[in-house]
Amino acid sequence: MPEKVEIVDVPGSPASFRLLRPALTPEGPVPCILFIHGGGMILNQAQSFDALCYDFAQRTGALVANAEYRLAPEAPFPGPVEDCYAVLRYLHDNAAVLGIDPLRISVMGQSAGGGLAAALAILARDRGEVAVKAQFLIYPMLDYRTGTAAAPVNNLTTGEFVWTRANTRFGWDALRGDYQLDDSRIGQFSPSHVPSTAGLPAAFVAVGDLDLFLEEDTEYVLRMVRERVPCELHIYAGAPHGFDMVPGAASAKAHDANLNAAFSRLL
Repeated sequence: MPEKVEIVDVPGSPASFRLLRPALTPEGPVPCILFIHGGGMILNQAQSFDALCYDFAQRTGALVANAEYRLAPEAPFPGPVEDCYAVLRYLHDNAAVLGIDPLRISVMGQSAGGGLAAALAILARDRGEVAVKAQFLIYPMLDYRTGTAAAPVNNLTTGEFVWTRANTRFGWDALRGDYQLDDSRIGQFSPSHVPSTAGLPAAFVAVGDLDLFLEEDTEYVLRMVRERVPCELHIYAGAPHGFDMVPGAASAKAHDANLNAAFSRLL
């Protein structure tokens, strides 16, 4: 870890981010990863993920902006995704000062953070103000129906470890607040319900076959493929939610190798 992490408040927004730079920053503008932490939309803070973000910076030579966004239920939709968008706009508009390439800003997240990263890619596409280079979605939380009677698939081999159906129902209910699911923002709330994925940035998606989000993640990738979005999907056998956080696990090692290769191609 670096001795000091730069903390940047976004003017006009409650959002902020923690900037992690690689120890040896290459000359010239470098890529940037906007990282969004997980926690079911209701838990965690960016600081807890500084070490992970610094590791990504070291592995890629990119700057990593670790977003601090408001949590539900205190800040329901669209609060969290709008906070992340404010960070994205700041990175783009201040690219020269930060030393990043404004055309090489990618979004990344795990679990709920992966869902917010997908939602952010949709929001950025729809507004047309900032181009997202790529999206790295690690077991993303995408479909508010999962864990309910309305779920399109009820795979009983998933959702018994780490993150359960009850957990995901609680998280989605907290995020939803009073939102009625009846307008064009539905995909920014729950990416699985975006009317079209066409025009989204290239995607890297990883999930375990015991993860509650297996079905929604797989279907989301298939939708993107059908609509000509370049995609890469990795499903890890015997891996539950959060598998990449288990040091030494075979699935975590394989994921690291696949993610490094994707970083090299897409950043």
